[in-house]
Amino acid sequence: MASNLVVARGGVEYVPPISLAFWRWFFVFLILLPFTYQTIFKNIKYLKREYKKLFFLGVMGCGVCGAFPFIAGMTTTVANMGIIYTSSPIFIILISSYFYKERLKTVQFLGLGLCFIGVASIIAKGEINLLVSLKFTSGDLWMLGAAVGWALYAVLLLNWKSKFSLFSRFTIIAFFGAASLLPFSLVENYFIRPVVFNNGFYFWTIFAAILPGIIAFSLYAKAQKYLGASITGFTLYLFTVYGAFYGIFIFQEQLKSYHYYGAILVFTGMFFARKKTN
Repeated sequence: MASNLVVARGGVEYVPPISLAFWRWFFVFLILLPFTYQTIFKNIKYLKREYKKLFFLGVMGCGVCGAFPFIAGMTTTVANMGIIYTSSPIFIILISSYFYKERLKTVQFLGLGLCFIGVASIIAKGEINLLVSLKFTSGDLWMLGAAVGWALYAVLLLNWKSKFSLFSRFTIIAFFGAASLLPFSLVENYFIRPVVFNNGFYFWTIFAAILPGIIAFSLYAKAQKYLGASITGFTLYLFTVYGAFYGIFIFQEQLKSYHYYGAILVFTGMFFARKKTN
């Protein structure tokens, strides 16, 4: 999932943000369809019952979480985006607790705090004054929307039971997600910046479709079946740690001491978070 940071940094140079999100999920749909169409058509009667929920999951997971971060990156900093996105596990806990009575132990809240501190230290480069001096912009509201959108997607994906298999449901969600992005992509192409179908376009859209798309979303859904929404949400803190290492190995950014300290805090928090719930 953290490889989406690579797409956000490299892909938007070739494809405008909303169009990048649209084509990403359209390619996810095309890639999965040959493997799932028989199951989908065999259970088409269930689609008539579930399409509203599946459409909402597509809007949240693919539309909001697909386009909002790319739009946010145009007017805010990576530091702000990282801090705001780490609020998503908190929203997951609040939604799960309020609507589905999912509870965490005290030790797991300790893990939550350690993860947040670890992520904040990486983003602030180990200097507290940088966190205090951060200024927020309209892009931060887009990122907050993405954090809430992912929380809703994660909780509802787990609690809205479906007659479709994991990949069949994911295929339908990807279709609805792409459909929700299509009108905004057309507006972006006409009024702001057109899509150029070159090698860069195909590389970044297919990369985004497979790694942070099919693989990451499928593994996340699988993990939720065993761990629940709140505990699985803790993995989003690893997003920042792994993202920092992507920057080091792909974009030649320097490895600093705060990367080590932050990573240790995050992994320690994950250790406490994985303690079994009642």
